[in-house]
Amino acid sequence: MTKFYRPLFAVIGAVIVSAALASAPPPAATVELPLWAYGFVTPAAPGEKATLPGPPTHALRPNEDAGEQKRPRHIAGSTGEFSLLEIRNGHDVVDWFPGDHPPLTPIMKNGPASLGEKAFACAFCHMPNGKGRPENAPVAGLPAAYFIRQMQDMKHGLRASAEPRKANTLLMIALAQAMTDEEIKEAADYFATLPPTPWIRVVETARVPRSKIVTNMFVPVETEPTEPLAGRIMEMPENADATELLRDPRSGFIAYVPIGSVKKGEALVATGGATVVDGKPVPGKTVACATCHGPDLNGVAEIPGIAGRSPSYIARQLYDIQQGTRKSPLSQLMQPAVANLSAEDLVAIAAYVASLRPAKP
Repeated sequence: MTKFYRPLFAVIGAVIVSAALASAPPPAATVELPLWAYGFVTPAAPGEKATLPGPPTHALRPNEDAGEQKRPRHIAGSTGEFSLLEIRNGHDVVDWFPGDHPPLTPIMKNGPASLGEKAFACAFCHMPNGKGRPENAPVAGLPAAYFIRQMQDMKHGLRASAEPRKANTLLMIALAQAMTDEEIKEAADYFATLPPTPWIRVVETARVPRSKIVTNMFVPVETEPTEPLAGRIMEMPENADATELLRDPRSGFIAYVPIGSVKKGEALVATGGATVVDGKPVPGKTVACATCHGPDLNGVAEIPGIAGRSPSYIARQLYDIQQGTRKSPLSQLMQPAVANLSAEDLVAIAAYVASLRPAKP
């Protein structure tokens, strides 16, 4: 953090703390972990926790036809031709649309050099365009300084998940610890150049298609909405095969959100939930997001933009900060702003933020 921005963050922190602690109502009851945001449907059993995923592989899967795994695949609009074996290899990322982004650097295509062939590449999970998927982070357009700070937080035990079964968080921490400062900067500079273009379509509804969970992502198994949404957000691929089978970086997501949640979220995001009763202001339970993230929520200086980002990701981070598993100084400054948020508030804020159009600040 530069000397120039330290005063800025100090002022922001003071505003958040004073407003949240002095004006907000008493903290709400303990919020249950929003399972949907972490890609689960049932709570963890006592003592249940994730283990570090195994290294990437391009070996044949014994439960699938070998010929089908070796067969060349195509995507409309791409001149690329890749088999499932190549597509699934997290150490050597296939690039369907190389013209959509800068050339993949070594850390993007192959991962930390210190891990050799055991390394997962950055662009495998987060996609060459940086848009990511619901189970991880959308990193396109993040300020390089913010990205570097998050990697350092993971490397030094200051950022973890409130859900003990979140295996890809363990993987991300292991990768951060294996990366050199030069590789972290290489990744940060790459993602910072990518435009955060629309990727998620928000739909208010009472029912959603039935789904299955694949690596903490809800994948639809039918097209008709037959399952109650029940106060959750269900973020699914628009096209299951394009996303899960082919890892098509142009195939986006649909976020099913509760009816009325976008409007509720707008009130919380815009004013912190403050109202006027009988001509007198009544404080809200939080602070307007624009206080830190800018009037259009596309970020300010090192503060990340949140407009148009994955609602699953946004809800996870709000909950993680609320529960104290993100421990960096800036996360601690944000804790008073999220302390009073209920489970319904997390849904509403995530739904509204995801509905906005992202842009680079």
